[in-house]
Parts: sequence; C-alpha cells; structure tokens
Amino acid sequence: MPDNRAAPTLPKTPTGIAGFDDLTFGGLPAGRPSLICGAAGCGKTLFATTFLVNGATRYDEPGVFMSFEERAEDLAANVASLGYDLDGLVAAGKLAIDHVRVEPSEIEETGAFDLEGLFIRLGFAVDGIGAKRVVLDTIETLFAGFTDLSLLRAELRRLFGWIKDRGLTAIITGERGEGQLTRQGLEEYVSDCVILLDHRVTDQITTRRLRVVKYRGSAHGTNEYPFLIDHAGISVLPVTSAELDYAVPTGVIATGIPDLDSMLGPGGFYRGSSILVSGASGTGKTMLVATIVDAACRRGERCLVFAFEESGAQIIRNAASIGLDLESHRARGLLRFEAARPSLYGLETHLARMHRDLDGFEPRMVVIDPISALRGPAGELQGMLLRMIDLIKARGITAIFTTLRSDGSLVQDDDLGVSSLMDSWIKLQNMEANGERTRTLYVIKARGMSHSNQIREFLMSSSGIQLVDAYIGPSGVLTGTARIVQEAQERSEARRRIQESERQLREVARRRSAIDRQLEELRASLEAAEAEEACLRAETASRTADDADERRALMARRSAAE
Repeated sequence: MPDNRAAPTLPKTPTGIAGFDDLTFGGLPAGRPSLICGAAGCGKTLFATTFLVNGATRYDEPGVFMSFEERAEDLAANVASLGYDLDGLVAAGKLAIDHVRVEPSEIEETGAFDLEGLFIRLGFAVDGIGAKRVVLDTIETLFAGFTDLSLLRAELRRLFGWIKDRGLTAIITGERGEGQLTRQGLEEYVSDCVILLDHRVTDQITTRRLRVVKYRGSAHGTNEYPFLIDHAGISVLPVTSAELDYAVPTGVIATGIPDLDSMLGPGGFYRGSSILVSGASGTGKTMLVATIVDAACRRGERCLVFAFEESGAQIIRNAASIGLDLESHRARGLLRFEAARPSLYGLETHLARMHRDLDGFEPRMVVIDPISALRGPAGELQGMLLRMIDLIKARGITAIFTTLRSDGSLVQDDDLGVSSLMDSWIKLQNMEANGERTRTLYVIKARGMSHSNQIREFLMSSSGIQLVDAYIGPSGVLTGTARIVQEAQERSEARRRIQESERQLREVARRRSAIDRQLEELRASLEAAEAEEACLRAETASRTADDADERRALMARRSAAE
C-alpha cells in the first residue's frame, strides 16, 4: 500500500532578502553551513551582513560576524548607508562582531596545527549573545598560509562539522577561483548550500546575478537570477518566466478621453490588461499615457511610472500644457515616478528594480515609457520584456507600454514580438500633407472587445486631448487644414444644394399656384356653362310646354266650331 504520510522537509532559516527566500523555498538550510562565493565586489559581505541584520531585527535570532579582513568599525561604516545600525545591534546584544587578524607569514604550518583557538573564540562569541546565525568572512584569508591540501581539507571538514554540532546557521564567504567556485576548490564540496554571485560587465553595463549551485536536501531555483544592490539593500528577482495561470481581473477602466472610450466596445480597456502605445517621435505617446494616468489617479488608484527618457518633473510640466495636474496626484501619494537612464543598469537589474518597486508601492497601474529605450542583445532584451510583462500581469496590474517606431509601418524588425504579447494596441502616426503635420490615432487590436477600425485625428490643446473624425473620401484620408477645407467645401456645397432645392420648391409652388388659379377659372367657367345649360333646358322645357298648351287649345276651338 502507498505511504500517504508527508515527506519530511528540510528546516530552513529565512534570510529576509526579498526574492531569495522564494527561489530557495524558505531560505538557507537551518543549522548548516552555506557558502557564498564570487569575485571581488559582487556583494558577498553585504549578503552575509543582511542575513545577520534581518535575523536580529526580524526573526529574533542573534548573530556573530567574524571577519578576517575588515575591521568592525569599517564594516559598520560600509553598511550604514543601507540603514543598518550595526553598532546599535551590538549594543543591544543582538549582534557580535569580531575581527580576527590573520597573517600568513606568521603562521607556522605543522602537522599538529588546528583551528582550536578559532573554535574557542567563535564559541565564546556565540554563547555570549545566544547566537543562532554566524558569518565567516572570508575563509580564504583564514587558510591563506596553508599549502598542505590534506590538512586544509581536514580543517574545513572540522570547521563545518563544528558549525553543525552547534546547530548554527552559517554563511561562509569565499573568493572565486580559477576554473572552480573557490580558490581552494574544497569548500564547495563540503558545504550544504552553495550560492554563486556574479558581477559581469557587458557593453560597459554591469549586471549582478545569483545562482544556487547546490542545495542538499531541498529543491531550489536553478537559473541565474538578477539581483540589485542599492540604498534599499539587496533584492532578488525570483522568477525567470511566469506561468500563464494568473487570474484575470474584471471590470473596465476609462481612459479619461471620452472619444477614445467610444472607440472601444465596453467603453474602455479591461482592467489588468497590457496596452501598447506606439508611434514615431512627437506623436503624443507620453501625453496620451499621462491622460490615462490622470484618470486612474482621479479614481484613487496608485500609478507607478518607469521613465527612461524624461524625468518625472519634466513629464509633470509637459502634462500641464494639456490641462493635467499630475503634481497634485504625486503630492497625495497616488503617483510615483522612477526615472533612470537605460544605461544605468543592465537589463536584468532593471527588471529586479521594477520587481522591488512593484512590491513596495503596490500600484494598480504601471507605465513603462518607453520600452524601445532599453538596449541589449535581441535575445536578452526580448526575454527581459517577456518577464516584465508576465511580472506585471501576474499581479493583476494594468500596464501601459510605449514604444518608439521610426516609420509608419505596423511591423518593424526591432519589434521583438512585444506587440503579440499585448492585449490592446494603439498606434499614433504623423501624417504630412499640404505643408503641415497632423497626428492620427487608431486601435490596431483590442482582445476580447469590439473596437472601431477608423482613423481618428488626434488633437492636443490646453483643454486636453480630443479625437475628431478624419475625412475619408475617394482621394484618401484628409486631416488638419485639408480636412477643414474639405469640410468647408462640403458645407458650402450642402448650402448650395439646399438653396437650389429651395428655389426649385419655390418654382414648383409658383407653378402650382398658377395651375390652381387656372383651375379656379376653369371651375368658374364650368359653373357658368352649367348654369347656362340649366337655363336653356328650362327655357326649352317651358317653350315645349307652351307649344303643347297652344296646340291643345287650338284643337279645342276647332272641335267646338265643328
């Protein structure tokens, strides 16, 4: 019979580092040593310090930091900019920092040499504050004077065994070696968990990545994950691609442009959808998006704007020219701008930064303006944009992406397949005719809803954005003054037709009146003729009667004479 009992899980100690605990399903192995390795400047010491600080402040687990390179005061000064008060934690008895000076030239390596003195010193610090967490930074310095690999391996195993016997969750940092994870190549084999940090430079842009090389007794993410180090500390993007199983929010959001809403069947876009606004430079992409953001903030929704070409202050100033007061929304905490040049970070770092900001601000709407400003190899750029879209859609956030298109076509070689990932696509285009340039707008697609397929002229003024019907005739689409002239001609022609129709109606009325008069005359003549006819008939009848009476009288006289 199958055993339905749940399999035992490996106890884990959370690090408190955003994203890292997710990809390791709980953190580092509890009561075991973990190795953090990488080249200089990749963030090993900061990772370890964050592990100790979070343990002391969030999980009530005191820690010991034993440094073989940095002094305690230097370490405290280096992490103070992140808001870590190491001196305060030491004073509160939640953290102990011990600097052990190791000079390889002073070490006399003999077969009887061991780390007993280190164990005593470390054990005293652990017992002094009841530590649950330990950091040794870095192990290469401790073993720099050893040349006997058998002795080094034995002491490493002894050190790791001592940590396990004491039930301490430990981080041991190590420098990256040539062709192996560490210089000695031994720590990675005796550690229960190995984390590799990498700080690479591509096209003069740096990117930090993290990979869990091994994790005994536990499943873990095996890919490379970007991580970010800034004033907020360390944050790791835990996913490389989201599954398509996220919930679909319900409801429709208005754009703040009634004419645009009328072009969409439900009267707006679906909440939680991804919207692409594309167009050449100067077509009004940012102002269109600013209007949608203004409408969202007026509904009381948080909006987060990632700007790669303009500062937040510049966008606010420009939006004021069309009657939008974005500054009031920012003052109320509903609108936040995160502006940075695309070259400031690598692609993955931008993604990690967005992940952290989404979790911190919890917006209902996100704007990325523009995604075409991001630079990198085509494959990496497409993968980053795909993860960005999935990251936002998985949270049910309405996302608006703008992209610069250098021509008027619907498809470009540098599209990177982003348009196919979008739920709706609005295209803005400049049209030049008769010595002037006008803007047009049309909806290329809107999944799940009916939408207008007409081209609308796009006007911006101090009263906002307005869409007007473009003239479509045998000669093509007319916009701007050409549309105005054509409409004036059509109005003049309409007036002429009306006047001609009215003239014809007056002529018909005159003719009808004349005919009516003729009819009245004819009717009067007819009545006269009928009266004359009746009179003649009466006279004839009277004369006939008189003749008959005379004949009868004459016959009577004759008869009497006879």
